Amino acid sequence: MTKSTPTTNPPKQRMAVSLFISLFAIWLMLNSTLAWQVWALGAVLALAGAIVMKDIASAYAGISITPRAVAYYFAYLGVFMKELVVANLKVAGLVLMRNPDLQPAIIQVKTSLKSPVGRLALANSITLTPGTLVVDIKGDSLFIHCINVSKEHPAEEVREGVERFEKYLKVVYG
Repeated sequence: MTKSTPTTNPPKQRMAVSLFISLFAIWLMLNSTLAWQVWALGAVLALAGAIVMKDIASAYAGISITPRAVAYYFAYLGVFMKELVVANLKVAGLVLMRNPDLQPAIIQVKTSLKSPVGRLALANSITLTPGTLVVDIKGDSLFIHCINVSKEHPAEEVREGVERFEKYLKVVYG
């Protein structure tokens, strides 16, 4: 007599659940309503999307969906919004200066994030804040173009900014 083996393996189940939750959260954010019909339609569409993409969306396997990760994700959103406002004000100040003394640079920063999705989220966070742009990712290094860095310690300044995002993204994406 042979033992029956389960037809689904746990990582694929976890990946499908992570994908469903991510798709459903995106749906809710885009629709921003409490109408039960919108929530129900979103759940159906997210479930269909998760079923269709479960075999090709391997990047979602590393996402941690725990109460701690959710709390860190919301904390990350707060930090990101703060950094976004501060960066906008700094760039606006540079634009309004008559003769700004800009010190552009491309700085290499190593990240401790291991998952490709975590690195992508970090790169997008950096790129979305005005004045910075991730121009390349090689291994664990991000190459960040900065419109204006301090003359004394440019790499330290950029690294501190990256660490503010990494602290939270590490818990969510690993």
